[in-house]
Amino acid sequence: MKPHEFKQAAAASQNAGTGIERHRVIVVGTGFSGLCMGVKLRENGEDDFVLLERAGDVGGTWRDNTYPGCACDVESHLYSFSFEPNPNWSRMYAPQPEIYAYLKHVATKYDLLRHIRFHANITSSRYDEARKVWIVKAEDGRVFEADVLVSGMGGLSNPSIPDIKGMDTFEGTTFHSATWRHDYDLTGKRVAVIGSGASAIQFVPAIAPLVDHLTYFQRTPPWVVPKMDRPIKPEEKADFAANPWRQKIARTKLYWTLEARFLAFKFKPEWMNLVAKVGKHKIAQAVKDPALRAKLTPDYTPGCKRLLISNNYYPALARTNVDVVTDGIQEITARGVRTKDGQEHQVDAIIFGTGFKVQDPIPPKAVFGKGGADLAEVWKQGAEAYMGMSVAGFPNFFMLMGPNTGLGHNSMVFMIESQAHYIVEAIKTMKERRIKALEVKPQAQQRFVDDVQADLKKTVWNSGCKSWYLDDKGRNTTLWPGFTFAYRLKTRRFNLSPYNTERA
Repeated sequence: MKPHEFKQAAAASQNAGTGIERHRVIVVGTGFSGLCMGVKLRENGEDDFVLLERAGDVGGTWRDNTYPGCACDVESHLYSFSFEPNPNWSRMYAPQPEIYAYLKHVATKYDLLRHIRFHANITSSRYDEARKVWIVKAEDGRVFEADVLVSGMGGLSNPSIPDIKGMDTFEGTTFHSATWRHDYDLTGKRVAVIGSGASAIQFVPAIAPLVDHLTYFQRTPPWVVPKMDRPIKPEEKADFAANPWRQKIARTKLYWTLEARFLAFKFKPEWMNLVAKVGKHKIAQAVKDPALRAKLTPDYTPGCKRLLISNNYYPALARTNVDVVTDGIQEITARGVRTKDGQEHQVDAIIFGTGFKVQDPIPPKAVFGKGGADLAEVWKQGAEAYMGMSVAGFPNFFMLMGPNTGLGHNSMVFMIESQAHYIVEAIKTMKERRIKALEVKPQAQQRFVDDVQADLKKTVWNSGCKSWYLDDKGRNTTLWPGFTFAYRLKTRRFNLSPYNTERA
């Protein structure tokens, strides 16, 4: 769809009136999760659904994150839907504009646009126990009702900005990498970057040559290994377009290569010593200053925090106009950042590369279940759900990319497709058996959560470092502790036995 057509659809959706819109299914979000859910619903003959999108376009995190150097860290042929291969990726690892364009293409090709209500920023979703329906209210006054509510709000949707003393006193420009200020020219500026995660290792090399000076505040160094990236040759694209089965084989090879990495994450952590050797070698190659080399060398097992890939990160930090500061930040002043050693680092702009609120995927007062229970309150001791999708006390409510279904070793799109299939099967079962309310049993949820947490204790992700995988109590509520094919098998068929039901 052309840009002006998207704008027309968005305008029509925004002006659709403020009456109650009734549907069988409401899906929140139009990133990979929401679009996949929409495709699977239509594929299974369910046409009475709506996709609610807070922005004016589809794409989720790939629409919002437009910072310089933004790209995927899973190879393109795997980081895409199995039902919609793209033979025209320009590189092995697709840059953000291509992934964004791909998602817009999916929305158009699978006729999802007519189901989308743009600018529908949800203020609350409440389960009506008497009527067995979900009532969803948008900021602009629109109200939606449905039998089933599916959250496709990804973990990388709400930027996390640390609460640092003096934030409001800074006289320069501040922004998060997810809300990049393209109108602010960094050329010749003194720039502070706070945060050293997956976004920072992409945008720091992109802006370092432009700025006068870059002060990089690093709390914990990441393990960074080479990115096996290259342009995809025109003849390769033509071959994949003419012979889709060859692209499918390439995708399958990629999948099993990444899946094999899980052996090291769980069963053979000593294999991570090889990753450490590779990482240290790349640091030694790019960084000649022993003091800087020491700052950049992690002291934890690779994989405990997210393993990052880049070919230009270490060379960027070795530049003469870049300083890596590891002293903790004490406060932000009118002119810059003061560290705990008392030094004030004067800058013109502060960029936060501090990631997202992964541990708080559902904001407070957003989802209310039986008895008016706020999901954020229910999750106060840590997010948990049966199969990462269903929560006791919240009938007819499902999540995509919910607790403990994130990955540290493979493509999230594989997990999303597994979940969308499972939820569609649940909706079909409800229809066939005239089930009005479907709610996971608390004991079934607890068994699942206990098994997951027991499995996680054996993995490298729980080996002692502090990472965004863990909540503030040190509990891993983010990652799936097994092979992705094992999750696919668990979600292949919908089983009613773990659920309580109320029939029509």
